[in-house]
Amino acid sequence: MLERPFNDQSYEQFLQEELIMGAKCKKCGTLALPPRPLCVSCFSREQEWVQFKGTGKLTAFTSIVVAPPTMAKEGFNRNNPYIVGVVTLDEGPKMVVRIVGVDAKKPDGIAVGSPLKAEFVHSGEASDRKTYVAFKP
Repeated sequence: MLERPFNDQSYEQFLQEELIMGAKCKKCGTLALPPRPLCVSCFSREQEWVQFKGTGKLTAFTSIVVAPPTMAKEGFNRNNPYIVGVVTLDEGPKMVVRIVGVDAKKPDGIAVGSPLKAEFVHSGEASDRKTYVAFKP
């Protein structure tokens, strides 16, 4: 597990395993999510994998009513919106994710600062299975 390269493909493999994994710089301790092979703070290439707990607070959000093609295929549209938000993880990094468990037609049911927890969502058949992280109150 920890021998994987620090790239998007490895990140997605970890998601399939229901793990939120990022990179931690061995030199300065900076965390990166998604993982990067180069530290954004000190430019060191000495990285190690770190697992995030999957808990955090909502930093910003919006209700999407005009869905891009991939979301429209899932049935999202003006009559069936969805919420996307920025979650600041307890460890510090931020993630842009779908927010679930909230009525997207009445987004006032959630507020900036709300505590959230990760939930792994799987879609597609086994050979074409995709996994992404959503957060819910």
